[in-house]
Amino acid sequence: MSSTRISLLQLSVAGVLWGTAGVVVQVVAGHTGLGAVSIGFYRLLFAAGTMLILGFPARRRIWAAARSAPVAVVAAGAGLAAYQALYFIAVRLTGVSIATVVSLGLAPVLLSVWETVRTRRRPGNAQLAASAAAIAGLILISTVTGDGATATGLGLLAAVASGTVYAASTALSRQTTQGVPPLILTTLSCTIGAISLAPLAVAQGVTFTPSVQPVALLAYLGTVTTALAYACFYTGLRHTTGSVAVVVTLLEPLTAALLAVVLIGEPLALPTVIGGVLLLGAVTTLYLGAPKPTPSPSPSPSASPAPPRSASADGPAEADEPVAHN
Repeated sequence: MSSTRISLLQLSVAGVLWGTAGVVVQVVAGHTGLGAVSIGFYRLLFAAGTMLILGFPARRRIWAAARSAPVAVVAAGAGLAAYQALYFIAVRLTGVSIATVVSLGLAPVLLSVWETVRTRRRPGNAQLAASAAAIAGLILISTVTGDGATATGLGLLAAVASGTVYAASTALSRQTTQGVPPLILTTLSCTIGAISLAPLAVAQGVTFTPSVQPVALLAYLGTVTTALAYACFYTGLRHTTGSVAVVVTLLEPLTAALLAVVLIGEPLALPTVIGGVLLLGAVTTLYLGAPKPTPSPSPSPSASPAPPRSASADGPAEADEPVAHN
């Protein structure tokens, strides 16, 4: 299996895991009375704590990564917090459907335009068709799962800002993952994101009466839908373009809609079915269109063996040392 297809699978896992967060957030909000931004803060806080504990043996490498690309790492973490907060504001002011369509649907368009300008090469027909089908599917699903709120100018602005920051953060993260290992980038992004979101969360209110279920669900939000999901996302970004990545992660609203049908008992409307088919078709098209692995040429009998690695290159700190990228 080619590295591109493996990356698409990793991005698909990230999208599905993100999609499970919606139902969990509803349950947590019902039990604790916390607002969406405060839940988002706890989500990043649990994720950061998990990654810092797991990454404690590699703390020197984490610090080295932060020093090697400080601007990119801080921007990735701040972007993670910003587009979540902006999306929550858009949901509150415009409703779920408009916020989802504008913020998530805008990102692949912006990234496609950016990649076309940067590379001076138009995306392939298969990618354009997949993007169009995915956005159409997103619109159909979001129309059904929306709450019917009326759009406002400020809410639409927040949704556009969320989509723009999401696209920019994805493009930046893709560049950063070429030099910073994905698990280390996940650790730094979640930590910086939690710090960035803390002031808004405190203003909204972060106190609640702790009990087993909401704390366990917050831990699930942090460890599974954030730490694990973003580790998959950043790993998948290494071998795909940003525009393809955000199209694949549109599996998030599809997963959320299906879970709402299965767990909450929402009716399975025809637009949801059609939208789901379009989204799955888009992801399948991208998967099938991924380049196949190129077989490595057999070594020539006269070729001399590669020289052994030096002892200093085998050390864990130097072998995995992140490379700074501008």
